[in-house]
Amino acid sequence: MSENTLDALLHESRRFDPPSELARAANAQPGLYDEAAADRIAFWETQADWLRWESRWQTALEWEVPFAKWFVGGRLNACVNAVDRHVEAGFGAKVAYHWIGDGERDTRTITYGELQRLVCQAANGLTELGVRAGDRVAIYMPMIPETVVTILACARIGAPHNVVFCGFSADALRGRILDADARVVVTTDGQFRRGAPTPVKPAVDEAVADCPNVRHVLVVRRTGDIAVAGAEQGQAVPWQDGRDRWWHDVVEGQPETHVAEAFDAEHPLFMMYTSGTTARPKGILHTTGGYLTQVAFTHRMVFDLKPDTDVYWCAADIGWITGHSYIVYGPLCNGATSVMYEGTPHPDDKDRWWKLVEKHKVSILYTAPTTIRTLMKWGHELLEPYDLSSLRVLGSVGEPINPEAWMWYRTYVGGERAPVVDTWWQTETGAIMISPLPGVTSTKPGAAMQPLPGICADVVDNDGKPVPDGGGGYLVLTEPWPSMLRGIWGDDERYRETYWSRFDGVYFAGDGAKKDEDGDLWLLGRVDDVMNISGHRISTTEVEHALVSHPKVAEAAVVGAADATTGQAIVAFVTVKGDIAAAIGDNAAAGEALIQELRNHVATQIGPIAKPRQILLSPELPKTRSGKIMRR
Repeated sequence: MSENTLDALLHESRRFDPPSELARAANAQPGLYDEAAADRIAFWETQADWLRWESRWQTALEWEVPFAKWFVGGRLNACVNAVDRHVEAGFGAKVAYHWIGDGERDTRTITYGELQRLVCQAANGLTELGVRAGDRVAIYMPMIPETVVTILACARIGAPHNVVFCGFSADALRGRILDADARVVVTTDGQFRRGAPTPVKPAVDEAVADCPNVRHVLVVRRTGDIAVAGAEQGQAVPWQDGRDRWWHDVVEGQPETHVAEAFDAEHPLFMMYTSGTTARPKGILHTTGGYLTQVAFTHRMVFDLKPDTDVYWCAADIGWITGHSYIVYGPLCNGATSVMYEGTPHPDDKDRWWKLVEKHKVSILYTAPTTIRTLMKWGHELLEPYDLSSLRVLGSVGEPINPEAWMWYRTYVGGERAPVVDTWWQTETGAIMISPLPGVTSTKPGAAMQPLPGICADVVDNDGKPVPDGGGGYLVLTEPWPSMLRGIWGDDERYRETYWSRFDGVYFAGDGAKKDEDGDLWLLGRVDDVMNISGHRISTTEVEHALVSHPKVAEAAVVGAADATTGQAIVAFVTVKGDIAAAIGDNAAAGEALIQELRNHVATQIGPIAKPRQILLSPELPKTRSGKIMRR
C-alpha cells in the first residue's frame, strides 16, 4: 500500500437532517454557498458590510503568497464594532454577559451600556500608564469581566493585546512578554479554582523580573491578600512600588467616556502564542478588519444566532483563540447575550453546567470534546433533573469529536433535536473554517462536513494532489481567507517555512483529514499523531474513536510504539467508565478479559490492521491545560 496518504478506515452511516423549524428561519440558507462560489471576494465584501467602517476600503484583497491584506484602505475600530454601535442603536440596556464566578460566590450582569463605560475607563487608565497605539499589552488573567474589558480597551486605543492563559507558568509568560516586547502587563492578585483562591501575581513578578521593558503591572483585586501562597489573612500582595498599580486606583476613577480612533483594517489587533516544533512558541498575528468580518459572520451563521432571543455560552477560556473569537469579538460584534463562567466541570460539582443552562435558558452551547466526554463519563442521569429544552444548537471545538460522544451530546444534552455543529479551525485561521450550517447541512456523528461559504479547503496526498472521495491525506487551504494569520510576530521566514513550504502556494494546516464516500470531511488530528502500521498510515484519532465507541470506555489515548515486525504498533491507554472500573477492581483476570474485548472491538470497527498490540487501563489520561489529551 502507498504511504502517500492517510488511510481512511472508519465508516459512519448515521445521518441527521436539519430540524425543519430551524431550517425555515435559519440565518444561513442554501443559496449562501452559491453566492460565495460565484464571486468569493464579493461575498466577503458583503460580510464586511456587517461591520461599521469609518472609511470604506479601496481594495478587498491584496494577495502575494503567503501574505494577505484584506479590505485595504478601510478604517474601523474593533471596540466600536463590539460595543459602541449597539449602545448608539439603543441597545445599551441589553445584557452583554451573565458572568458567573467559580463556586457560588460571585455573579454579575453586565449590559452593553455598562460594558461601554467600563471599557472607556480602562482605555483612559491604560493611556494614563503611557500605552499608545502600537504598544503591546500582555494580559494574564482568569475568566473575569475585567479580562474582557482589558481586551476591548486595548483594541479601542490600538494597542495589540497578547493574552496568556492564566494557567501557564512564569517561564511561559516571560517568553511571551519578551517576544512581543510588551510594556504593560495586566493581571490579578489571584484566581479561584474549584472555589479556593490561588495566587497569580507571584508568577507575574517572577516573569517580569527578567523583562526590563515592562513599565507597569496593573493588578485587579480578585481574591484578596490571602491569594498569596502560604500567606496569613491580611498579608500584603507582593508589590514593587512605581511599577505595580492597583486597577481600582488607576481605572475606576477615570472618565466614563473615551473618543475611539479608527485604525487601518490591517492594524494589528492581537497576537496569540501557540506551540511550535521548537521550544520557542509562535506569536500568531491577527489584524482587525478581516478578522472581525469572519468571526462575526461565522458566529452568526454557524450558531444561527438570533440576538433578540438567544442566550449563547462558549465554555472555552479567553486565554485561547476560541475565547477571543467566540467569547469576545464574534458575539459582541453581533450584539449577543452571552454566559461567561469562571469555573470548569469538576467531580465535586458535576451538575453545575446543567443548573446554569436551566437558570439562564441557554440556547447555544459551544464546548470541547474533552469536556463532553467528561460529562458523558459522569452519566446522563445528572442531566435528568434539569430543563434543557432551551438548547437549540450545540457546538464542538478544539479537536476531532468521536462519534459516540457526538451522539451522547445530541441525545442527552440536545434532547435529540438540537443539531450539533462540529467546527474545525485553528489559532492560525482565526475563525471557523469547516462546519455544518445548522439549518442547511445534514450532519454525521464526528464529521466536520464541508468548508463554510467563502472558504476553499481540500485533502491532498503527499504530492499535493487532491485525494478521491473515500481517501485520506493532508488538510490544506487553497485560497486566502479574511481572518487568516498575517504572519508570525517578528519572523516572516518562520511563517513561510511553517505553513507554506510543505505544498506549493497553499496553506498546510498540519492536520490529517479524510473525505468520506460523499466527499464530506473528517478531521484525523495532527499529522504528527499518525502511525505507520505495516505500511498503513493510520491516525491515532480513528483508533481512539473506535475504542470510545465501546460502551464501557470513557476516554482513550492512542500512540505508536516501535515494533520490529510492523515498524510501529498501536498502544492504547484507556479509561473505563466508573461503574466498570469499580466492578473490575483488583481482579486481574477481569481486566485482561476487558482488554481482549477492546482489542477485538477495534478489529471489528476498523479492521485487524488497527488492533492495538497493547492496551493499558488507566484511571486518568494526561491532558494539556486546555484539556486535550497529551499523547507525547
